Amino acid sequence: MEVESFENEEVAKLLNDWFVSIKVDREERPDVDKVYMTYVSALHGGGGWPLSVFLSPDLKPLMGGTYFPPDDKYGRPGFKTVLRKVKEAWETKRDALERTGNLVIEQLKDALSAKASSQDVPNDLAAVSVDQCVEKLASSYDPKFGGFGSAPKFPRPVEDYIMLYKFRKHMEIGEESEAQNIKRMVTHTLDCMARGGVHDHVGGGFHRYSVDECWHVPHFEKMLYDQGQIVNVYLDTFLITGDEYYSIVARDILDYLRRDMIGKEGEIFSAEDADSAEYEGAPRKKEGAFYVWTSKEIEDTLGENAELFKNHYYVKSSGNCDLSPMSDPHNEFSCKNVLIERKPSSSMASNCGKSLDEYSQILGECRQRLFDVRSKRPRPHLDDKVIVSWNGLAISAFARASQILKSGPTGTVFNFPVTGCNPVEYLQVAEKAANFIKEKLYDASSKRLHHSYRNGPSKAPGFLDDYAFLINGLLDLYEFGGKIEWLLWADELFLDKQGGGYFNTPGEDPSVLLRIKEDYDGAEPSGNSVAAINLIRLSSIFDAAKSTGYNRNVEHLLAVFETRLRQLSIALPLMCCAADMLSVPSRKQVVVVGQKESEEFQDMLAATLSLYDPNRTVIQIDPRNTEEMEFWDGNNASIAQMARSSTPVMPVVAHVCQDFKCSPPVTSPGALRELLNKTLAAASSA
Repeated sequence: MEVESFENEEVAKLLNDWFVSIKVDREERPDVDKVYMTYVSALHGGGGWPLSVFLSPDLKPLMGGTYFPPDDKYGRPGFKTVLRKVKEAWETKRDALERTGNLVIEQLKDALSAKASSQDVPNDLAAVSVDQCVEKLASSYDPKFGGFGSAPKFPRPVEDYIMLYKFRKHMEIGEESEAQNIKRMVTHTLDCMARGGVHDHVGGGFHRYSVDECWHVPHFEKMLYDQGQIVNVYLDTFLITGDEYYSIVARDILDYLRRDMIGKEGEIFSAEDADSAEYEGAPRKKEGAFYVWTSKEIEDTLGENAELFKNHYYVKSSGNCDLSPMSDPHNEFSCKNVLIERKPSSSMASNCGKSLDEYSQILGECRQRLFDVRSKRPRPHLDDKVIVSWNGLAISAFARASQILKSGPTGTVFNFPVTGCNPVEYLQVAEKAANFIKEKLYDASSKRLHHSYRNGPSKAPGFLDDYAFLINGLLDLYEFGGKIEWLLWADELFLDKQGGGYFNTPGEDPSVLLRIKEDYDGAEPSGNSVAAINLIRLSSIFDAAKSTGYNRNVEHLLAVFETRLRQLSIALPLMCCAADMLSVPSRKQVVVVGQKESEEFQDMLAATLSLYDPNRTVIQIDPRNTEEMEFWDGNNASIAQMARSSTPVMPVVAHVCQDFKCSPPVTSPGALRELLNKTLAAASSA
């Protein structure tokens, strides 16, 4: 529509003569977008973007739709026709239009102000919702290309999250074959994604989605919210499998973000566009121009290694977007190639008579040379807005990677675009991003966030996702990094006291007509799902007085969404996990006490975090730190006492606590791993 209508002189004249045109950036004002998308979805039974809505002067919606061609065709009215009809209706039926607009908004307010009839969560909700969601996902699994559902295929990390969560549940009760079946689905999906064109093999990171079923030809936009979530799924899979492949993919994404998406003060930018000019001065931008290759470009760049590279990435002189009828239906990529690995590197290396290490090194050198050539092309536009919620997702990924990647074998050789940095550097990235938000987007006096930053904070207030995703990131910064300041800052939430659950906005802007309790874990998780897990995590850190309040809030929140969880659990995979986490009688605590800067402490912490366990809380405490001890004295005296009573001559001890009892302290990483494995085995035998 931008090209067809909004850049068209005739359309512009109609708009300027008859309307006040307002363009909404839905990333900057998701609250405004949500109001009118909800209206159009209710009106037509579905929505989408681009979204065109016509409003009265008091912002009530009068009519709206999604895509309109410039002229009448495809059985749709053209945009010019729509403009004329809206003007005519406004002039002849204004009162009726305004009455309808008011009525629709009131009906939507009633429908969306979900309240819980009871504040208690039924005992069976956790098992029913998790099992139902997993069964539904398993039934939609694509055994050939991985993923759940058909094309277009979006990475939806919440789906992998619940599958891995259920894997752990199966293992705990000794159902190994069921667990392995789930693991195969997730690993095959992640393998296909990483080998596919949806993964940027030359520069790292993942594109928005694949237009075909085989993860090959993507919509080339790169979104920050995807990168952070995808990293965490690969990290979890690495913990479960021990396969270094998944840790390398996680590094690939993080290194892309560090190189291309981080500002001078540590802020992390939002997105890179799909379109760019094919050459300097080109009149029009083209989808994927920055990322695709002709066979000749690769030959000219790589010389003697060109054939090896072309065979590995399925590069052809005629172009390679031919793996599916959906890959390139309009022949836009004729003679162009989107890199894809169709066979494992091990078999390709064997075919070339090379060792895997030598073969991988050659590929890395080739990618580096192509990257250098690509860097001279006109770049896609960088959206350098800093959005708090998306930064929260990335902070979580960087913080978790800083410890989890220590579990990898020593002596690994990394190839471009992976840098192979010390994982501690990822923690520094997470802390700088969190500090940027605290300094630029947080008002300490009111304890409120701004939503975004570009040349200064936006006027938009922080929304639910900003609070929920940031708090999640801060909790990970504390658990994986250890600074008490992040836990202190995380202890902030806002709650709709009457109905339970969180609204998507604070409700202070009268021009935003609806407040909505988001109940869909899509490309981004629902703020309510993340908030529920945050509350559960916080409840396991604080003493009974505060913990009880957190747990009651979670119960109330889940009670609001009980019907949704029962009837359409696949819409809320993450909230299903939250319901199950709440049902666990006692969340496991691993308390690591000692001198945080010591090598022994860091080794113990790495052992603590080397196992996949979503129902575990890690508490780090240094008895010499006055601020920390004051915090624990005021918020959980049992933890403070545990720290004081730990053997002072040892640089580190760890306690594993569950069901209101703690193990004897352990003093070595090996003993801690053994103890944590025993608790899993004990759960299994029970």
